[in-house]
Amino acid sequence: MSDSNGAVHYDPYDWDIDADPYPTFKRMRDEAPLYYNEKYDFYALSRFDDVEKCSLDWKNYSSARGSVLEFIKLGMEIPPGSILFEDPPSHDLHRALLSRVFTPRRMNAIEAEIREFCAEQLDPRIGTGSFDFIKHIGSHMPMRTIGMLIGIPKEDQVALRERIDAGFHMETDDEMPTASDMLSVISEEIGTYLDWRIKNPSDDLMTELLNAEFEDDGVTRKLTRDELLGYVGLLVAAGNETTTRLIGWTGKVLADFPEQRAQIVADPSLVPAAIEEILRFEAPSPVQARYVMNDVVHYGTTVPKGSAVLLLTASGNRDERRFENPDVLDIHRKTERHLTFGYGIHHCLGAALARLEGRVALEEVVKRFPTWSVDWEQAKQAHTSTVRGWESLPVFTP
Repeated sequence: MSDSNGAVHYDPYDWDIDADPYPTFKRMRDEAPLYYNEKYDFYALSRFDDVEKCSLDWKNYSSARGSVLEFIKLGMEIPPGSILFEDPPSHDLHRALLSRVFTPRRMNAIEAEIREFCAEQLDPRIGTGSFDFIKHIGSHMPMRTIGMLIGIPKEDQVALRERIDAGFHMETDDEMPTASDMLSVISEEIGTYLDWRIKNPSDDLMTELLNAEFEDDGVTRKLTRDELLGYVGLLVAAGNETTTRLIGWTGKVLADFPEQRAQIVADPSLVPAAIEEILRFEAPSPVQARYVMNDVVHYGTTVPKGSAVLLLTASGNRDERRFENPDVLDIHRKTERHLTFGYGIHHCLGAALARLEGRVALEEVVKRFPTWSVDWEQAKQAHTSTVRGWESLPVFTP
């Protein structure tokens, strides 16, 4: 998109850009690899190498004031335990505790249940001529999975997801969101379950975190209530939102590339590679914000201490300097790495879980529905400042 003078223009809250940001991202990479937005007072980096290097350099590009632009600009107080919004040493302490949860053993143990969640939703749609990738899979399976891991009662999971979705949703495309709804909803809802779990311990993550003891500056202690709220809230929000978007993009992208979908149907062993390529092609979390701790220089321009910088993950994943024909889906692509799950200390702890859920969802879909086409009259894109994807994605099936 261009401004009145023909220069590239990028606004993360503009719904027209959000609908298809890739032409704008390409212009940014080519014409303004260090971009500045005067209205919202932020810089943006769009090339793969820049996003990767800054993601690794937490001393200059800090997450401690939030990894969402409106958190940084509004000076929001970040609750303890939100490891996405922390730097070392507190980040390392909290991440080490959480890493106990996302072990290969635990992930393998839940695959059968994830598959069962998908079957419950998809089997009734056989022979009906349609289903919705969000309504019938994306809004159920990720929340059911993370709810099961954490210990949120099944009957409350859908309502919790709907409240979190409302907190992320942008009402207009011309102003920065307040961001307060996001944190308040999570804190209020999770607090209720936390109080209940204290009185009713079980074999789940919430109980494990309640009982966890660790060394902090030579003192053995447990997590505070605020830290627990931060931990569990982060898992519920991040574990639900991003995987829901991945499932939606899987439906949309494979409808756009039917010949590659046919290859997957013929050879389901291609599913893991297909999910990896979809993660590159349509990053569910396309932008990460950082607070600049010291003056830094990019492309001959000084970005002053105290600035906000957006790292455009989705742009880096389409950078021609890194990937051949990046705007084409290629499930046979030998991608060594992409930016979707981040780098360095903030590499996504739930990456294995997201890959597992994406793989199982696609396997279960193609078993039942080898072809589909999007019902564009009913499809609706969601607009948030943190994740990108579909609010509804109904498809026609044979």
